[in-house]
Amino acid sequence: MHVQQILKSKADDTVVTIIPGASVREAAELLSARRIGSLVVSLGDSRIAGILSERDIVRELGRRGPACLSDRVDDLMTRDIVTCGVGDSTDEVLRKMTDGRFRHMPVVEDGRMVGLISIGDVVKARLAELSMEKDALEGMIMGH
Repeated sequence: MHVQQILKSKADDTVVTIIPGASVREAAELLSARRIGSLVVSLGDSRIAGILSERDIVRELGRRGPACLSDRVDDLMTRDIVTCGVGDSTDEVLRKMTDGRFRHMPVVEDGRMVGLISIGDVVKARLAELSMEKDALEGMIMGH
């Protein structure tokens, strides 16, 4: 299975973004309101400046306390973003996410973001793929 198929199967394909100059408090409120784990930091032109995850915020809260909520998003965001393309396989994406220890990956095509997938999206797709393979093998064994 490829990333394009995952994007097509998502119920909500909206990528929630925030501008670099927004406060970390605004980002935390947005994450909470949307019940999501990360925000893509962008100026709105489909180009990615970074990613801010709930883990980034919690890590800084633990280190500095609530003072960090006044910081700008671009002070805490991850700048070196690992991306994937629509033609990448689920195995490739899972490997990148596992090796990098992150849970969200922007999907980029021709230098522009076209979606965002989570490790949950990839695992769900992979489980569906394995289920279909299992059914096909059972059918072959049973002579169907």
